[in-house]
Amino acid sequence: MCSNILFILSDDQGPWAMGCAGNREIKTPNLDRLAVTGMRFENFFCASPVCSPARASLLTGRIPSQHGVHDWLRGWDSVAGCGPVDEGARIEYLQGQPGYTDVLAEAGYACGLSGKWHLGNSSRPQKSYEYWAVHAKGGGPYYGAPMIRDGVVHEEPEYVTDVITDNALKWLETRKGSDSPFYMGVHYTAPHAPWGRDQHPTEVYDDYYNNCPFESVPYGLTPPEWVQFFAKPQEANDPEKRRAALSGYYAAVTEMDRNIGRLIDWLEANQLRENTLIVFTSDNGMHMGHHGVFGKGNATLPLNMFDEAVKVPFIASHPGTVPEGIVNSELVSQYDFMPTLLDYAGVGCSTGDVLPGASFDDALKGKPHRGQEHLVVYDEYGPVRMVRTKEWKYVHRYLMGPNELYDLKNDPQEMSNLAGDSQWSGKESELRSCLEDWFTRYVDPDKDGIDINICGDGQLRPCSDRTNGKKVFATSRLEEAQKHPK
Repeated sequence: MCSNILFILSDDQGPWAMGCAGNREIKTPNLDRLAVTGMRFENFFCASPVCSPARASLLTGRIPSQHGVHDWLRGWDSVAGCGPVDEGARIEYLQGQPGYTDVLAEAGYACGLSGKWHLGNSSRPQKSYEYWAVHAKGGGPYYGAPMIRDGVVHEEPEYVTDVITDNALKWLETRKGSDSPFYMGVHYTAPHAPWGRDQHPTEVYDDYYNNCPFESVPYGLTPPEWVQFFAKPQEANDPEKRRAALSGYYAAVTEMDRNIGRLIDWLEANQLRENTLIVFTSDNGMHMGHHGVFGKGNATLPLNMFDEAVKVPFIASHPGTVPEGIVNSELVSQYDFMPTLLDYAGVGCSTGDVLPGASFDDALKGKPHRGQEHLVVYDEYGPVRMVRTKEWKYVHRYLMGPNELYDLKNDPQEMSNLAGDSQWSGKESELRSCLEDWFTRYVDPDKDGIDINICGDGQLRPCSDRTNGKKVFATSRLEEAQKHPK
């Protein structure tokens, strides 16, 4: 059994936003430190390019059309007084669906969570967490953040990234000397917006980034012609607003990195570093000018599956077990994470579910990876689905076109859409068949998102409420696009 696990999750971070991935402008010395002492996966994909579905897939090993969370959860999902009771309040979206923390707890792990939950009813501990110090919502201000304390919402005056770390360290202190191993989840809201100068320590925002040229991200790109709506056009088109947004985004990453250093330092100071697996990843990727847009999968309407939205950072470090300084190029996904973590911990994955993922535990330990279909990954965001190999990507939109086909070997930036080109009809047909066969194998018909007009405005209630005639997904972007067609 692996003695301890520290799982660190960021929010809206592309793998390009780390120094160890080649970004020379962003300051991430502690993420770089983890990469040097561990393995960095450069082709790790989220299961859905938006927060709540991706987080649910990480935790349960299920794809969104199995667990039923298809968009970010729109309501204040905590307690009375925290927000509208008709927008997700007190709904446990994963009720009855086992997560890997349930398996770890049953195997003797003490499980703690500090930070963002955003999977419904934040007021009470779920999934076998015995320590629960969470954000009341999915995001919000960095100063004055709504946090849960003993089931009650309070406004936290201190910088929330520091507070999430403080709470994690408080609980870790109580574990010293314990005979049972711990699992500690530290879920930051960084680097999710807001990115204003008032939201982050001014010495980082001003001294590090206010005069940064930001050559590490593209500028001046035009959104694809099929885009009917795109988020934050002011950041994409106005140089000063772009600079302000990027300064805040980079500052949020750097401040998170500083706090990650506090966690690593605590493990080292308490002689636990070599007895702890550290994993760092993000819920979904992020465009910050890439493809001419700012945001993730819902940065555009129709929803997008560009690599910047679906790729996330993934670093694992465990001295003496995980080989050090390795960059792994295999294609792996968030739905592979649950079986991998449980294999690594030596407890096995025995939830009884038919799960799509394959453990890459062997790859983590420097052995040849023979995972099921490990050269193909899949993604979904409501009626938009993707299949990706190392050399090709196919995106199929079931309700709102167009489809996309990219030759990634010759067009890694996904600039030339080959879908509909007769020269590539065979490849398009092949990949569509592969995609449909895979989703048919794993989809739960009651939670299937293929025919839901999801447009990135948020989920209001469980998919099962569709049978009661209730509105499950907000659709203001779609309605606006229909009023003002291109």
